[in-house]
Amino acid sequence: MNQLYNQIIELRKEINQHNYNYYVLDKAIISDTEFDFKLKELENLETKLRQENPNVEESFFSNSPTQRVGGETNKAFKQVEHKYQMLSLSNTYSIEEIKDFVLRVEKDLNTNEELEWVCELKYDGVAISLSYKNGKLIQALTRGNGLVGDDITDNIKTIRSIPLELLGDDYPEEFEIRGEVVFPLKNFEEFNAQRVLQGEEPLANPRNAASGSIKLLNPKETAKRKLDCFLYFLLTDNNTELNSLTHYERLLKAKTWGFNVPSFMAICRGNEDIESFIEYWDKERFNLGFDIDGIVIKLNNTSLWEKLGSTAKSPRWATAYKFKAQRMETKLINVEYQVGRTGVITPVANFEPILLGGTIVKRASLHNADIIEKLDIHTNDYLFVEKGGEIIPKIIGVNMGKREPNAKKIEYITHCPECNTPLVREDTEAGHYCPDYNHCPVQILGRFEHFASKKAMNIDTLGGERLKYLIDHKLINDFADIYSLREEDLIGIGSIDTSKKTTIQEKGAINLIQAIEESKKIPFERVLYGLGIRYVGEVVAKKLAKHYKNIDSLSNANFLELTQVDEIGGKIAQSIIDYFSNEENLSLILKLKTKGLKFEIEETFLSNKLEGKSFVVSGSFENYSREGLKKTIEDNSGKVLSGVSAKVDYLVAGDKMGPEKKRKAEKLGVKIISEQEFDIMING
Repeated sequence: MNQLYNQIIELRKEINQHNYNYYVLDKAIISDTEFDFKLKELENLETKLRQENPNVEESFFSNSPTQRVGGETNKAFKQVEHKYQMLSLSNTYSIEEIKDFVLRVEKDLNTNEELEWVCELKYDGVAISLSYKNGKLIQALTRGNGLVGDDITDNIKTIRSIPLELLGDDYPEEFEIRGEVVFPLKNFEEFNAQRVLQGEEPLANPRNAASGSIKLLNPKETAKRKLDCFLYFLLTDNNTELNSLTHYERLLKAKTWGFNVPSFMAICRGNEDIESFIEYWDKERFNLGFDIDGIVIKLNNTSLWEKLGSTAKSPRWATAYKFKAQRMETKLINVEYQVGRTGVITPVANFEPILLGGTIVKRASLHNADIIEKLDIHTNDYLFVEKGGEIIPKIIGVNMGKREPNAKKIEYITHCPECNTPLVREDTEAGHYCPDYNHCPVQILGRFEHFASKKAMNIDTLGGERLKYLIDHKLINDFADIYSLREEDLIGIGSIDTSKKTTIQEKGAINLIQAIEESKKIPFERVLYGLGIRYVGEVVAKKLAKHYKNIDSLSNANFLELTQVDEIGGKIAQSIIDYFSNEENLSLILKLKTKGLKFEIEETFLSNKLEGKSFVVSGSFENYSREGLKKTIEDNSGKVLSGVSAKVDYLVAGDKMGPEKKRKAEKLGVKIISEQEFDIMING
């Protein structure tokens, strides 16, 4: 066994080195065919080891180059709390703002010495965090909300520029490295060409495609995208040698371990160097094989980072300069009007396709009547279009010099394009909407989709196409009808487009009926959100449910009472009153009650022991999930806050709590308690 084991170890090292040469150093030593033969040889050796020694631990195989594309499909992505909070960078848009930033840092550090800055490219991709232990990749997370991200380890393993095992032996025992997953332009174009050949819609742009690719449930599909990853930030605790290095030195060190640390960075001394770097890459960015949308400027001396600290969202020792959006001119074809779920009308300009920021663009929102009036758009006008934030197309003006003599001014519509109902204008938002809430076809379908969505009733597999089929065939007329569906009603239904072959078979019908039945357990606040009352989102629904306890109390509340509820303003209050003034809505709620949906809070009040106290929860716990701990606080009359501030009384600290939260709590004098101390507060 020892000889076979050693053979495998040596071959893995060789393959990892070839990966590093090819994907990081851009210097292939062997041909692709030779590489494939070595990978096949390794696979055979590992198979032999499994057969001859079935007791070998599975962990021995998990980071092998043969495991880059796993065979298992994920059912969902597990959410994991970041060990270190993933902050976002503040943005600047001019050289003057960069100068102000540099001056502010010098002032905060109280120094007249010229500081060193590291300028790097701002990659237009998806931020990720990689954790390594004993030289092996153990976890990859998305940014998420900065505190909690999705575990995408299986998909990240498919990116060949990310090492599964590190080179050398001078890396820390445990550390985290962050970077950006990008979709190289050549690979993106090839992938889209293949989709078109297969009769599928091409993906919109490399950034969105990269984001979607790392969240695919099947790693084999992710592998087909041929993504890449650039690493640019290293974090570790209790490593004196590494922590003594500058930011630039840390990145160079990480490169020797096998990481794809790009060479597109430089040490700058003062504003003049920074400005030169920005000017150079503002022109050269179009010659890169991937998209960037700006430059990142970081203080090189890492020992000063903690002294400068961070805001709630961004570090004070770094900032991002955003390039000006690319602008193009194109001819208007027409303006169409889309109707949303709540009846809001959105005008959209269709124009001749243009290549903008690496993607084909042929439409952009005009938002409302005031924008159309301000832009003074006429038929066949030539429009100036740019991408806001390098992502969303935006019409910023009209080329008056090219306007046709007989061009007619675009007049905003007066009636709903779907049901011909006269539109109502809201002065507060300069928007129009269709008031025929219960009969406009698009609004009806949109409300059904909202009701069945994951954040509302979570009726799995009941998507738009199937709902449209059920509505068009008169199988459902309102939400309550969903709960009267039988298996025989569902077998054979599917997409309106029969070529899509999405008809429901017997097993699918059984599963859908089970999902419908399971949705009856959804708590009141999500049922209230699912009703689709205008302006009542997730947060507002939760506050209303908690305040009024049941639907009857809410429906009988007057305007003044509603505005006394936390975060409920006049607009939301009036919308709630209008909803409950409609007899059809009241009839629907009565029908849903008879179907068994929850229209009152299930009281879980345990005590008022924590009344008047506010808490922040961070880390993982032995006897609670984080959500369970938060619920226990609320059930005992305490208040849960999302971030540490002077308003917080206690920080409940679990394992792997973010160090930033701890530092901030200590600085503000917030009491930090353990899980055991919290239990004593509750149970004595």
